[in-house]
Amino acid sequence: MLVASAAALAAAALFNTWRSRKAEREHPPSGRFVTVDGVRLHYIERGEGTPVVLLHGNIVTAEDYVWSGVFHRLAANHRVIAIDRPGFGYSDRPYGPMWTAREQADLLREAFAQLGIDRAVVVGHSWGTLVALELALSHPDAVSGLVLLAGYYQTTFRADVPLVAAPAVPVFGDVLRYTVSPLVGSALMTPTLKAMFAPLPVPELFDREFPRVFPVRPGQIRAEAQDAVTMVPAVYGMEERVRDLRMPVTIFAGTEDRVVDHETHAVWLHETIPTSDLRLVPGAGHMVHYAAPDEVADAIEQTARAGRVGAPRVPGLAAHP
Repeated sequence: MLVASAAALAAAALFNTWRSRKAEREHPPSGRFVTVDGVRLHYIERGEGTPVVLLHGNIVTAEDYVWSGVFHRLAANHRVIAIDRPGFGYSDRPYGPMWTAREQADLLREAFAQLGIDRAVVVGHSWGTLVALELALSHPDAVSGLVLLAGYYQTTFRADVPLVAAPAVPVFGDVLRYTVSPLVGSALMTPTLKAMFAPLPVPELFDREFPRVFPVRPGQIRAEAQDAVTMVPAVYGMEERVRDLRMPVTIFAGTEDRVVDHETHAVWLHETIPTSDLRLVPGAGHMVHYAAPDEVADAIEQTARAGRVGAPRVPGLAAHP
């Protein structure tokens, strides 16, 4: 029985590795790479003008902003850079750190320097909002404004965290993410995507272009699990700090979001940052940038203008959007 179990796990590991490599051959990187402190990051860049950096959420990659239409809308007037966060898409996530929102923000700040990105408008969706906020709080010289989409901002109980945390555990988690986790994730992928877009349908372009094997590759599974484990601690340390933001902040949320409750998070953050602008999209779910791409792009444009004319970063002096 022990030998048979070991053989089954080995076969699963071989199959999942082969499937991951096949998916990467069929969906090669569409952008360029920059190496920061030994970490290779993949990014997509288009356009010229005021820089706008787009940070995606969990499961998806930088191309999420391309499929939503936001990327190309912005590229007409801005230098737009969509980055695969560490461990997602074609970006590395080396062993060692947990790659918290703060650690990801520190890495991206160095990437900004290498890429010549100065005072960017930073846009984050879902988990990416935590990295965007950390960039603004820890490296305010690098950020001129924030646009936050469907984010998680204050400490609440998350029943989903224990369900997805196991692959983040050393050794045991490594076995899981090469054997069982990809198979379970594949079985759950369709209902997961439906829940993300609900109550709206999964858009045809996303359904056609999104490589469904990418989220269940062993490496990305580890990134997703680590992000789930570090999400609540990230906001616990951030809840008081956001009150000190001194830059334009626009907060988007769908009123029918089934992943993150908009009243608990988006409305709360707006009340916590009095100078922020809250935009609730009726009938939209978690993927609010697909439901209202023009409105999101317009808000980013307005934030860029406000950041250009805003006052210098002097303590106690706020720049109003």
